Amino acid sequence: MFVDELEVTVRAGKGGDGCVSFLRDARTLKGGPDGGDGGKGGDIVLLPTTHKNTLYHLTGQRVLAARNGEQGGSQECYGKAGEDLVIEVPVGTAVLDAERGHLLRDLDVADEPWIAARGGHGGRGNARFKSPTNRSPRQFERGKEGEERRVRLSLKLIADVGLLGLPNAGKSTLLSAITKARPKIASYPFTTLEPMLGIAQGPGDTTVVVADIPGLVEGASSGRGLGDKFLKHVERTRLLLHLIDCSDLPLDEPEAAFGVVRRELEQHSAELAGRPTIVVATKIEDDAARARAQALATAIGRPVMPISSATGQGLPELLRAVVTMLSAVRDGAER
Repeated sequence: MFVDELEVTVRAGKGGDGCVSFLRDARTLKGGPDGGDGGKGGDIVLLPTTHKNTLYHLTGQRVLAARNGEQGGSQECYGKAGEDLVIEVPVGTAVLDAERGHLLRDLDVADEPWIAARGGHGGRGNARFKSPTNRSPRQFERGKEGEERRVRLSLKLIADVGLLGLPNAGKSTLLSAITKARPKIASYPFTTLEPMLGIAQGPGDTTVVVADIPGLVEGASSGRGLGDKFLKHVERTRLLLHLIDCSDLPLDEPEAAFGVVRRELEQHSAELAGRPTIVVATKIEDDAARARAQALATAIGRPVMPISSATGQGLPELLRAVVTMLSAVRDGAER
């Protein structure tokens, strides 16, 4: 099951208490203080990894707690530190303060751990309080409480290319045609109910990570249909493919379909709407569909790439265009 939003309490371990002890052995009847310090509490560590692609494994866990540090011992022995709790999350997970809503950390780099809650320090034992004027101290410190906070984990998939379009625009079919992903494909709307990723092989040794999100409808930015819940999954992409059904039985006329998705993008995020975009006319399997694709290009005043995922027509050209534009975007960002 795909889970991309989750609230959980992270609770670091408490530090161990310091020890009150005096040296006693066969040769020493009344030795000095030898109580050791308590151990540090365990941290809560979030580890972004490519081995996870959903937050489902954390569902049902209201509190994620690390172990407490152990109490100090005699003979100035330190208590054992509490074991850190390392929690794997998908790369692209944003950690937000659940109460205030601000971003705490964006975990967008694989294998780069981040401490979400630090364990408490261990308390000092009585050996740390001895002095020339206090030879038999009975003071000690309690261990400090570990940090605790309520966080919201919000996953945003990381991909090179995001597929956009109305329901039944052919996004899932294209994903299955150019990658090894196997999304559900059917002739009715909203067959895609959760985002999917696939890796496409471009010219030479180049590869492209493609994200398919559920289809948008007019009013999605205000919650209609599946709403804009999944649009966040294309916010990290560098290139958008706007797919438009140009067959003889589209849900909307091509020009109207283009306008609907553009308006929803602009209302969701002006920055996302300004992202480099390739307009793709799908289901081009006859002359009538090719004519509708040409009419669409004329109406919107920008190039349109015709493809047929069923026959493979236009797919090599589309992948070459994607790789070329991604390279241009990358070069522009490096400057």
